[in-house]
Amino acid sequence: MVNARSIGIGMDYTASSKVAVRWAIDNLVRGGDCIIVIHVVSPKADASSAMQLFADTGSPLIPLEEFREMKVSRKYGLNPDPEVLHMLHTVSMQKKVEVVAKVYWGDAREKVCGAVDHLNLDCVVVGSRGLGLLKRILLGSVSTYVVQNATCPVTVVKGKVKS
Repeated sequence: MVNARSIGIGMDYTASSKVAVRWAIDNLVRGGDCIIVIHVVSPKADASSAMQLFADTGSPLIPLEEFREMKVSRKYGLNPDPEVLHMLHTVSMQKKVEVVAKVYWGDAREKVCGAVDHLNLDCVVVGSRGLGLLKRILLGSVSTYVVQNATCPVTVVKGKVKS
């Protein structure tokens, strides 16, 4: 029997992160794995008590069934996309994988890399916004930073959402 893996997926509900979820489900996830959906909320966007309570370590792991409840996800300053939740629910049922969410507050680049170590991830999948060279230099690319600094294999998924 193959050992279960912990697979992190960076999620901000943009088209590129949705493509990353789809790619991970279709190409990487296998039965018995654990998918940890990593959300990073800007502290400027959310000053909730949850953020203050879990500022250093992030939220507790939130089972998918709980996270699918809008009041729970909103408590953490998130507004999940129903399509992503449906994809995650479907893979959890079809491939018998555990799906949990983890919410961090701060800089996405640093928090995703920190999650790799904190959660002992076997790999992490992130989407690419497709920034040009100048914007990547000025704004900084989360995917580039994660590739250069994460302590596990990183897959950056590029592409357009399938209709």
